[in-house]
Amino acid sequence: MSRPAKSIFLIAGEASGDLHGANVVRAIRRMDPDIAVTGIGGAHLRDAGMETLIDASALSVVGITEVIAHLPVIFSSLAAVKRALRERRPDLVLLIDYPDFNLRVARMAKGLGIPVFYYISPQIWAWRENRVRTIARRIDHMAVILPFEADFYKKHGVPVTFVGHPLMDTPLGAEVPRERPLEGPAVIGLLPGSRTGEIRRLLPVMIESARRIAEHSPATRFLLSRAPGVEASLLRALLPEGFPVEIADDLSDVFRQAALVVAASGTVTLQSAIQGIPMIIVYKVSPISYRLGKWLIKVPHIGLINLIAGRKIVPELIQDEADGPNIAQTALRMLGDPLLLQTMRNDLLEARRILGGPGASERAARIALSFLEHRP
Repeated sequence: MSRPAKSIFLIAGEASGDLHGANVVRAIRRMDPDIAVTGIGGAHLRDAGMETLIDASALSVVGITEVIAHLPVIFSSLAAVKRALRERRPDLVLLIDYPDFNLRVARMAKGLGIPVFYYISPQIWAWRENRVRTIARRIDHMAVILPFEADFYKKHGVPVTFVGHPLMDTPLGAEVPRERPLEGPAVIGLLPGSRTGEIRRLLPVMIESARRIAEHSPATRFLLSRAPGVEASLLRALLPEGFPVEIADDLSDVFRQAALVVAASGTVTLQSAIQGIPMIIVYKVSPISYRLGKWLIKVPHIGLINLIAGRKIVPELIQDEADGPNIAQTALRMLGDPLLLQTMRNDLLEARRILGGPGASERAARIALSFLEHRP
């Protein structure tokens, strides 16, 4: 009698985790096509062949008060995951970022004797560092994508591997960054994020800044990126009638043309950095979430690219600073200084080098398969 196919239960609760998880699933399937993958994810994971029990879009929120509003959905999803783990008894639970949800799932899995592999570390080095003790109890192996994270986990006795950054496995990471004209009419990319809440908070101030920039420099063009899973109708509803903003369905179209991007803090800032595109990072949550976060967060920057570089190489406009006048003033200052733009581009490409070369997805897949090899 042939042994049953091995199975993995995977949870990616956000858009970036869906993308990176899909690349790991494809790598796993290349190494062992018979492995079944089930769990929580989005379109990318479905395209990679994962059976989706819950769509990740139902869980993707940011900010403390925003999470509270979604608690009924979150708790019902946790209950569904618990039932699935008991009924399916997968050989491995593979968790991707999304820590408040996934660390609870890790506890369930450990209680059932299922090994837990965590890919893409929660940013506990930024806040709630005490959660490393919880991770040490519940996680069998941590794969990190930022080089300084490995030292953090080693210091706390957690088995860890730095696998490199998965963005370097994408077509964007494979592209050679191209030079852009530093003078003449500019194209500015507007990247308001992938979550409905952050789009509603950030896109209006981005548009206000675009209006002000256009008043000063009428030849400037604006490209608005529509992230995967975001309805174009949401963006159009927030755009003022008659203002010339082009909606781009493919982020690479923005990157090919933009001399500068205004980007929501998150993965898209690393995507911009990989292409050496100067940027302004903006971040805005509810006032309560911001006050709590300011009290808890321990790192000097919110932008991942600034954290990787160890210094502020691109400007960050946070909360009240993230308004139309400030964004416009910062953008016009940058566009009016070609030397500043070139220096920033060089710094971004140096930070790209720190992220490592391609292969993160393959290395994470091999770690996952190593757990399956030892399951009966």
